Amino acid sequence: MKKKNQTKDHESKGLSRRNFIGKVGVATAAFTIVPRNVLGGKGYQSPSDMINVAGIGIGARGASDIAGIADPDVPIVRPQRNNTGMPYTPEQLAAQQVRAAQQAATAAAAPAATAARPARSSTPRKLANIFALCDVDTDFAAHVFKGYPKAKVYTDWREMLEKEKSIDAIIVGTPDHNHAMIAAAFMRQKKHVYVEKPLCKTITEARTLAALAKEYDIVSQMGNQGHATEGTRQTVEWIQSGLIGNVREVQLSTNRPSWPQGNIPRPPAMPVPKNLNYDVWLGPAPNKPYNPDLLHFNWRGLWDYGTGAMGDMGAHIFDAPIWSLNLGLPTKIQATSSPYSTDYLPQASTITYEFAARGYMPPVTVQWCDGGLRPARPEQLEAGRAVRDATYYGDKGIIMHASHGAIPELVPADKDFKGVDPWIPRTGDIYEDWIGAILAGKKSCNDFSYSTKVVEIMLLTNIALLMKSSNVTLEYDAKNMKITNLPAANSLFHYEYRSGWTL
Repeated sequence: MKKKNQTKDHESKGLSRRNFIGKVGVATAAFTIVPRNVLGGKGYQSPSDMINVAGIGIGARGASDIAGIADPDVPIVRPQRNNTGMPYTPEQLAAQQVRAAQQAATAAAAPAATAARPARSSTPRKLANIFALCDVDTDFAAHVFKGYPKAKVYTDWREMLEKEKSIDAIIVGTPDHNHAMIAAAFMRQKKHVYVEKPLCKTITEARTLAALAKEYDIVSQMGNQGHATEGTRQTVEWIQSGLIGNVREVQLSTNRPSWPQGNIPRPPAMPVPKNLNYDVWLGPAPNKPYNPDLLHFNWRGLWDYGTGAMGDMGAHIFDAPIWSLNLGLPTKIQATSSPYSTDYLPQASTITYEFAARGYMPPVTVQWCDGGLRPARPEQLEAGRAVRDATYYGDKGIIMHASHGAIPELVPADKDFKGVDPWIPRTGDIYEDWIGAILAGKKSCNDFSYSTKVVEIMLLTNIALLMKSSNVTLEYDAKNMKITNLPAANSLFHYEYRSGWTL
């Protein structure tokens, strides 16, 4: 195996690495240097000169996204809550403390697995003004509202859209089923958008968002934080340099779900609390009864609201293979899983995708496992060394990395390997990249022209799961967005929204 950059490999075979960067890496290469006024220091802009950002769905993941743009004005004390958003019982709190200690011990023993993002500076961050905040649950999001006392507060994003004309950009951190509708409405008002992964719930929504971002010429970004990390860029450079030769097989896996899924019933109806705007929380989803066990975290496991383990972690694990191997949309998808119900996704599944050849790159088979399932260990992997979340099998070697593209490494390990010469621009973290792209009038590194492809691959997974009883390997015509050998599957590319809600 060569130890240095093999940029000359395959240069004469159709799609060269340089052509790849020119054609596929344009979103990343478009913005290279984060302006000084984004990062602070000399030339730092006053808040009145900054863009105004609004957050929608801020009680959980959205709170971290808001903090990625600007540190709170008032220190935030996060309440200790369980997966339903309710305070921990004494027993739950004790169990949570045990889990936290175990996670800390794991991180200390294997720091590479937690290195998905660079360390933040101790200097307070102020990339933009946090102008307005919106959450349907005033109790659940109360600690975030307190952290940004100057921000205007809403419980209905539609009211915010109507009244706050000074908003320049929004961050959407709601459950998956509300992403597309909110983003589409704001893009039509020419607002820049950052939408948490998996971006949306259906493939029709994904393609609509990509078209709207292009039509209204806004700066879009999917909240796939690993796309902007050093590890992901290294993985792309290693593979495209020919370090492990042609890759024909990739194995991906995750321990998710960590919330209820499987062949279980929907919990019974309960009264809606006064602090919750449940109608807006439901949005386009079917009008079904409220239960606290559905909200704030556990919604991920229900067909009506979430997209399961793939929706939660697929973007973080699938992104580097898609980018490094220039994968298009799959031509075939086949799924198997544990039992599931009409309300909940399965507890565990295995999905196999077939991708066609791309230029000099040969066809690729990708296998995804979730629910704690892991693929077979590579024969070359040293005893005692764990399989990571992504493993690439090339005809000259093997690469593994963790979620978010973190810390790529060779199999077997090579202590003398020093990497390859970098060529992909480093643009700061995902928030610096997005705000910097807005200020520079450029594409973000993970804009919708790229990220909707990632999402479409992810969402095909759940179509395959819902069709698994047909015992057919689905054949996909991506150009026409059709399953050609099972017409019944084509009804799953979208669903009928609840009355009063439109995309």
